[in-house]
Amino acid sequence: MAKRQPDIRIHRPVVWVTGASRGIGREIAKQFASIGCHVCVTGRDMPSLNSLAGKMTNDGGVASVFSCDVSNVSSVLGTAERIRKKIGNIDVLINNAGITVFKNFLATTLEEFDDIIDTNLRGQIACIKAVLPHMVRRKKGWIINVLSNAAIKTFEGSAAYTATKAGMLGLGKVLREEMGRHNVKVVNVIPGPTETEMWSRSSRKKFSNRMMSAKSVAEAVLAAYRMPDDVVVDQMVIRPIQGDID
Repeated sequence: MAKRQPDIRIHRPVVWVTGASRGIGREIAKQFASIGCHVCVTGRDMPSLNSLAGKMTNDGGVASVFSCDVSNVSSVLGTAERIRKKIGNIDVLINNAGITVFKNFLATTLEEFDDIIDTNLRGQIACIKAVLPHMVRRKKGWIINVLSNAAIKTFEGSAAYTATKAGMLGLGKVLREEMGRHNVKVVNVIPGPTETEMWSRSSRKKFSNRMMSAKSVAEAVLAAYRMPDDVVVDQMVIRPIQGDID
């Protein structure tokens, strides 16, 4: 009888990164691809997502592109289902998509509040709803919420953004307590000022020496993911060495 050969197939974790076309999301996608994950990048800017997927593939990674508007619940649920059918169960959700306006409370219209809440809060909740039941059934998974220092520190001119990030911070804490028994890890990532397109070009130029790079933040997120299986980084605050920009 011929000797049976060992099964050398290795499970490739499926990682869904929302808002992956630029900034922190783009860099997180590249970091997870670098360790052999199958990274599903989503957003509304398809040319940028296709360019990113091409780069990850050229670098030896595995990537798939899906169109998704996180402010639309049907789009979120449909995207999650397409990923499962085409790639497989989602092992890691990187809840990263976000928008803002830099206005004080009185200057921020209700329509602007609605847009920011629909993306940064309701949209992220919808993404969690789309993946969490499957993770609970399988007794494993990761929810990584990319938030902001605005969730824990007061900054004028960011009323709507702060409300959504603080809301997700609280939600993440509750989920962590509820999901631990199901072996689903929930991590709140709280970056300080990071050089991304969310900041105006003039602000990025003015504070370039006081901002972190998106790549540095992404490397920190990957480090949290790569911790031993029996521990979890509940909350990660990442700040520039020189401190916040007031």
